[in-house]
This record gives sequence, structure tokens and C-alpha cells, in this order.
Amino acid sequence: MAAVIPIDLKGRRAFVAGVADDVGFGFAIAKALAEAGASVCIGCWPPALGIFETLLRRGKIDESLKLSSGQAFAFEKIYAIDAAYDTLEQVPASVKDSKRYANRGDFTIDGVGKQLVADFGEKPLDIVVHSLANGPEVKLPLVETSREGYLAALGISAYSLVSMVQRWSPLMREGGNFLSLTYIASERVIPGYGGGMSSAKAALESDTRMLAYEAGRRFGVRINTISAGPFASRAASVTGIIDDVIDYYQKNSPIPEKLTTLEVANTAAFLASPLASGITGSTVYVDKGFHAMGRAIPERER
Repeated sequence: MAAVIPIDLKGRRAFVAGVADDVGFGFAIAKALAEAGASVCIGCWPPALGIFETLLRRGKIDESLKLSSGQAFAFEKIYAIDAAYDTLEQVPASVKDSKRYANRGDFTIDGVGKQLVADFGEKPLDIVVHSLANGPEVKLPLVETSREGYLAALGISAYSLVSMVQRWSPLMREGGNFLSLTYIASERVIPGYGGGMSSAKAALESDTRMLAYEAGRRFGVRINTISAGPFASRAASVTGIIDDVIDYYQKNSPIPEKLTTLEVANTAAFLASPLASGITGSTVYVDKGFHAMGRAIPERER
């Protein structure tokens, strides 16, 4: 009988940035980390946080919060975070004064780091998951994307990881690691995935390698990214092409099945664990093998 090697994250604290419902990769990863024994804090975009809090309060996602043991897990703490801003001084008054941001404290990357220290002590973190992406012009072809839209996509979807590593690495305990989510549009043309998002994902993967070297030497942390196949999350549905992309993947992947969030989440739990202590600077594909294919499978062979 083969030995069972458990993923054990007991005594570790994870922060998952980019959870706003119980559908996407962020929530699934948070749950997988909890299954492995980690305490989990999440970060939610302020305009979406009120809705998420209402779902929790009314028990709308109670079923999703059930662990395999039958017990429910609770987030250790929920923070408002807007990864478009590094410090509160950068936030325009129009944003600070808006109702959606009112009474949310310092929701910047630096501010959330300081809140974590205040709540849990000098070294509060073991795992950070960057499940953040936004391109305000994602429906526009790159050739029609404005400078503002392009830079917004890169700032929120890629630079935010740089900012987190820069500001939160000193908050990591020994063995700490960062993990982000990317997409194959970084290296292949995905028509309809525009607005600079393909560029942002390419930057995210390049930054993963560079940060793994720099922050690994300076802070001793590991940094990886998962290139996940398509999934019909609310964020992905904004593109208007997600159903077609999922169908194409399923028909042309070595394993002709739809990807599940659990498959991505389980990989994330492994990469966050001591079992992956030798893995850093890597892009790990979780896409049923689609990335390995060089052409579409002829209809007769499907």
C-alpha cells in the first residue's frame, strides 16, 4: 500500500486576496487551505465587500463553507483591499469619500499589511495568494486599448503582486510563500481577451521569476504562479467569450474534461505547503494539458 503524504498547513496563516463570492478560484483555494489546517484571512475589493458580507450573514454560502469533515470553516478575518493602491496617499479623494469605501479603514496594500501586524503580531503571514485581475477595457482588442486602460490592467493584475512581495515579505514567517494565478493568454493569442490583460499575465509570469530570485535571496520566500485553464467565474464572464473558450479547451485538451476549481485549489495547497519547498519561480499549468497542444484536434479524432 502506497504511503499517504498529507498536506499539513496546521499552525499557518494564509491571506487570499481576491475573494468576493463562493464561485471562483480564490474561494476554492481559501477552502483547500482550510482543509489542510491553515487559518485563512481573505481580502475583498471594497465595492464588492458589502455584498459578500450579506451573503455570509444570511447563510447563502453556508453549503460552500462546509469542509470534507462536515464542519464549516470561518474566515479568521475579512479585510477590504484595493490592490490598485499601494498607500493611502495614492487614493484619490473621490474614491476615499465614496460610499463603497467608507468606513473600510486603510484598504491599500500597505494598509492591509499594517492591519495584519496589528491583529496578529510582527510576523503574521505564512501564505499569500494573489487572486486578483482586472482590465477595465478587457473587451477591447489590444490595438484599440487606451494607455489608461492598459496601465490599469498591468497595475492591478501584475504590479500588485510586486507591491505585496515588497511590503509583505518582511511579515512572513520562515517558509513563507506567495502564489498567483495566470492564464495562457500570456503566451498564446486568445481573441477577445483584450484591454492589455494578455500583457498583464505575461508580466505576472516574468515578475514571478524575478521576484522568486530577488525576494528568495532577500527574505527567504518562495513565489510561484498557477496557469489555470478557463473557468466560468463572474470575473471571467465579463469577457463575453468564456463559454466558447471552455468548450474549445474541452474538445482539444489531452484530458477532454472541464476544469474544476478544486483541481486548481488542490495544486495551490500543495505549492503552499512544505511538500513544495523546492519549487519557486515556476509557472505550474493546471489546464488538463491544453498548454501542451500545438494544434486543434480534428473533429474525427475527438
